[in-house]
Amino acid sequence: MKTKMKKTVWIPAIIAVTVAALLVIYYYYMSSVSGGKLGMRPPGGGNVPGHMGGRPDGKGGGGNGEIFNTLGTISVFLGAASFCWFWFKKKLRSPSMLVQKAGKLFHSLHKLLGWATLILIAVHGVYFLITKFQDHKTYSGLAAFAIILAISGYGFYINKVRNKWMRTIHRTLGLLWVPVLLLHVGGSAIIAFIATLAVGGLVWTIDRMAEKTMKPVAGDTL
Repeated sequence: MKTKMKKTVWIPAIIAVTVAALLVIYYYYMSSVSGGKLGMRPPGGGNVPGHMGGRPDGKGGGGNGEIFNTLGTISVFLGAASFCWFWFKKKLRSPSMLVQKAGKLFHSLHKLLGWATLILIAVHGVYFLITKFQDHKTYSGLAAFAIILAISGYGFYINKVRNKWMRTIHRTLGLLWVPVLLLHVGGSAIIAFIATLAVGGLVWTIDRMAEKTMKPVAGDTL
């Protein structure tokens, strides 16, 4: 029974990843058919012709489209902030008080940031589904949403279902979300990704410096 449960816990993740992969394939197909330009958006999250941002008629110029596009950009950074908890997870007993306090803060905010990310993405996505359903970028957005939905689902049940694979799947989906997000968002996702790596590097550096400070120097002991 336990073996069966260990296997079935992977099913939602496999379904989500399969759906996301099919949507990405369809995104490339639609882009080639429509003659749209593949690739990521310009650095800084700028808009490409016929994509998010600007008016729903595709002529640009701000308005509701820009507002909902901004919500999508905010969700990317909220998701990155939520992921930063990963760097602190095994550092809660770090010799650095700064790392300890930051770790506790990220732990307390992890779920809140995750739900905020999902909600903003949903609001952002619904708007563009209504106004620009035929845009090929919509499908890469749906692929990203399929994965974040699965991430949120596993995050919700992670403490309710006693299975050692739950956290592994949760983290794996988080990593798989990155390339899909890069495809859909581009510039903003790159900045968020680099910022997340920078936080991880900073945590590691501060922790190592604190460890070296606490080690007794040779000759100090009697």
